[in-house]
Amino acid sequence: MPTGRGWRLGGFETRQVFDVVLRREVTEYRAEVWVEETGQRHVAAFPAHVKSRVQYGPTCKAHAVYLSQGQLLPYERVRETFADQLGLPLSAGTLANFNREAFERLAAFEQAIKPVVADPALLHVDETGINIDGARVWLHTAGNTRLTHYAVHGKRGQQAMDDTGILPCFTGVLCHDHWKPYYRYTGCQHALCNAHHLRELERAAEQDGQVWAQTMQTMLRDIQAATEAAGGALAPDAAQRWRARYRQVLADGEVECPAPAAPASGPRRKGRLKRSKARNLLERLRDYEADALRFMDQAIVAFTHNRGERDIRMTKVQQKISGCFRSWDGARISCRIRGYLSTCRKNGVTASEALALIYQGQHPAFMRDGTLLGDGGAE
Repeated sequence: MPTGRGWRLGGFETRQVFDVVLRREVTEYRAEVWVEETGQRHVAAFPAHVKSRVQYGPTCKAHAVYLSQGQLLPYERVRETFADQLGLPLSAGTLANFNREAFERLAAFEQAIKPVVADPALLHVDETGINIDGARVWLHTAGNTRLTHYAVHGKRGQQAMDDTGILPCFTGVLCHDHWKPYYRYTGCQHALCNAHHLRELERAAEQDGQVWAQTMQTMLRDIQAATEAAGGALAPDAAQRWRARYRQVLADGEVECPAPAAPASGPRRKGRLKRSKARNLLERLRDYEADALRFMDQAIVAFTHNRGERDIRMTKVQQKISGCFRSWDGARISCRIRGYLSTCRKNGVTASEALALIYQGQHPAFMRDGTLLGDGGAE
């Protein structure tokens, strides 16, 4: 403390240093051994979770699964991380066993979530090709703002969706990118992704010179802005005015981009005459008007299908990193664990906390208190 005249304490200044401490921790448990005169040994009981002379703890397992499934690191890179930073050598087989244990512990989660995924008022669905040991198969996702479910199947269409067991029971609004097999489910309403429409309209305007496409692109954005300004859904009279304008743009498109005419002479070909991409888009917007504009009327429906694409995006990243899954078991393990992590994240539970709960034999609070149930919320 300074000395002399005129000094007084003027408070404190603070500085903080945030750091991370990575270390290996070993806990040794000792059980007393009592030996009778006859030589009979009696050993005290160890805690229930200590089953082997040497074993890996729940935090170690959770962190390994987090790096593998949460951050999509291949086993070799996870092994290197543990060896370099923690001095803890783990084999690829041990890491695979950690993932399998998490998969088995999450069986109850997947059993519980499938009927709940089929229950909400809104569901985004999508599919993407993945590689399993050189063979192309399909990953299917279904989810909303609260839930995510992944399933891997050898096929892309309705059989895969039926086998997954979600869409046959769904009765709400199904949001997708107009993959035709989704329309085979007639017990629900459908909503189409307008981000896809905007991209296709831009292509038609720039590459094919379609004026109607540029007009429609601008109008869809205007409808989106008007809907958002109205709080998520337009009043019926306002929606009707936009529909009238929508139909007028398509009528102009019919003149600018007419359907192909059958040849006046020569043999008639069977089937539908080939259309241009611009014509196919025009007919889709005409024939599926209600589905393209459903976001105007129902606040729960988004303008785009981005939720479904976000849910499936990380699987595409995984394929770029690792190239493929080595087995069907590996793909199924990844689907269940990543579906759990995605659902937890949507409900405010971090991946680290979610994985720790697995090895504690517990479920996240949103599963225990019933808040998992619900319509999924507006996008």
